[in-house]
Amino acid sequence: MKILKFGRASIGTPERIQRAVSIIEQNRPSVRAVVVSSMNGATDELARIGRLAAEGDESYREYLAGLERMHLDVIKSSIGIRSQSHLLAEAKALFNELDDILQGVFLIKEWTPKTQAFVLSFGERASASIMAGILGRDGDHAEYLDARKLIKTDANFGTAGVDFERTNAGIRRYFIEHPVLQVVAGSIGSTVKDETTSLGRAGSDYAAAILGAVLGADELEIWTADSGIMTADPNKVPGALTIPQMTYEEAMEMSHFGAGAIYPPALQPLLEQDIPLRIRNVLRPELEGTEIRKTLQQIHCGLIRGISSISGISLIRVQGSGMIGVVGIAGRLFSALAREKVNVILIAQASSEHSICAGVSGAEADRAVKVLEREFSLEIRTHLIDQVVVENGLSILAVVGVKMQRTPGIAARIFQALGAEGINVIAAAQGSSELNVSIVIKGGEEAGALKAIHAAFFNADGNPDAGRLGS
Repeated sequence: MKILKFGRASIGTPERIQRAVSIIEQNRPSVRAVVVSSMNGATDELARIGRLAAEGDESYREYLAGLERMHLDVIKSSIGIRSQSHLLAEAKALFNELDDILQGVFLIKEWTPKTQAFVLSFGERASASIMAGILGRDGDHAEYLDARKLIKTDANFGTAGVDFERTNAGIRRYFIEHPVLQVVAGSIGSTVKDETTSLGRAGSDYAAAILGAVLGADELEIWTADSGIMTADPNKVPGALTIPQMTYEEAMEMSHFGAGAIYPPALQPLLEQDIPLRIRNVLRPELEGTEIRKTLQQIHCGLIRGISSISGISLIRVQGSGMIGVVGIAGRLFSALAREKVNVILIAQASSEHSICAGVSGAEADRAVKVLEREFSLEIRTHLIDQVVVENGLSILAVVGVKMQRTPGIAARIFQALGAEGINVIAAAQGSSELNVSIVIKGGEEAGALKAIHAAFFNADGNPDAGRLGS
């Protein structure tokens, strides 16, 4: 039994919707549920419309009409004229409801997280309703399922936490009572008071993972416009290829450092139940994509699995002789950043304890510096700690692979490849799991560094382990 999930890019146009429908129909005997995101661009457009309405800008009505036309055009291009009327009426009713809500936003000029969650939910609700109608156009039964009926959450409207006890029980009961194919509006849930909430980033992936885990699926397939997780960003490394298999740990490491195919927290339910995930390309359904499992019985790969990167990074450095041997400096540093909700992407500390570096998003750098200057103001005034230093315009590269564990020479090979290209490493870190070596370099050298490392571990045909360690 499978759960299929289609992302925004994979249902962004009438042509892609038809491709998605074809994939579902080919797999239909084994598919229990299909989870869909909003159509490509719909969520961003809904957010813009809501903000305009809250600002009292009447142009929101024009943009709302355009969004409605986009959805109606999809129906008209996907279903014969004789079968359109019911689905068009449902879509119009949904947008009439949205129009009423936005009129209220316009009048009271309020755009709260609660209102945002409700307005943005119309994206997934519209796409799922349309997809269910298209799948059922020839009399094959497919039901639209509003996920708010089943996924129960707390009242943190923008990034709601799931009440798994209520949710799991509701899913089991509902799917026993509804044996036909369910087309699910992903990314949304509701409180015990039936207030609409959002599951946050990658919410549709999260909803699909929850369904897969509760229903005991054999596999979750996420269909995107990409052919899986790549050995590197193909826009920066032309020779990058799809990784056929990888562990959840490897996928999470790569995703943390910029490989955007999956969002780790959203897939935790699958990891806990050891349910395989496969990422596939809706434009190339003949390709197998990337399979992700908790453990792999046979790992046909080289010393590394792939390389990912994040640009626009700032490195914050706290240093001083007064830090040496002093207990609690690191704890204070990270607690201060956490209080200000500054996300730390990378940590590096000198063995002498003379300095600690924290990599953060460039957008958060000024805030990070200010909070650390406040935290260590006494030590800075007494010259125990130097002024906080920030270096902007950097990139982080992460070299990931399960075979890196207990394999000597990996870091040397990375640095050798970078040195040959004249690329300086500003900072480096390796987790205790040995799955990841992370390096910080100047942002302008990111593409060159990716190519150099990729060439050091993959040959011109994309096969692993070009050369030998130490060569």
